[in-house]
Amino acid sequence: MHSPAESALLHELAQGRRRAVEIGVYEGASALVLLDALPAGAELHLIEPFGRGMDCWEPADEGAVKAVVRRAARRRGGPSVRWHVTTSETAARGWDLSVDFVFIDGDHAETACRLDWELWHRFVVPGGVVAFHDARGGDPGPTAVVERLFGSGDEGPPGWRVVDERDTIVAVRRDPLP
Repeated sequence: MHSPAESALLHELAQGRRRAVEIGVYEGASALVLLDALPAGAELHLIEPFGRGMDCWEPADEGAVKAVVRRAARRRGGPSVRWHVTTSETAARGWDLSVDFVFIDGDHAETACRLDWELWHRFVVPGGVVAFHDARGGDPGPTAVVERLFGSGDEGPPGWRVVDERDTIVAVRRDPLP
């Protein structure tokens, strides 16, 4: 589901992070990349409704995806994996933890992608990163959200800037504290 360059970027962005959130796991390809990159003591929060309340695509097999992810985490000795079998919006409602990496790859409708940004970027610590899948030359929804937030340059909302792009992924970082 990701190009080799996109997988490499996800791996680089996740290295050394302590708490990561992936919105939209589907069949688990990017979750496996994140598992490989995160330190053993880190937390990986995976948000995927597995078709609950969704009717836009055929959902992945929940049991199979969870088993593959569980085996990969166990084989590596971590990080810990926490599943949130719900929508991003529902997961964010009760969220109170800081995060240092968010991968937005859920519902690709423009309103849904924008909502993911609005809900989750506030939890990202200074120096933390949000990556958008399908935001350059990919799906119209994520592309429109990134264009509206960051234009074609690297400056975006106050305190945020584009730090990398590979194929369709755009990564933005919250400015570190001085």
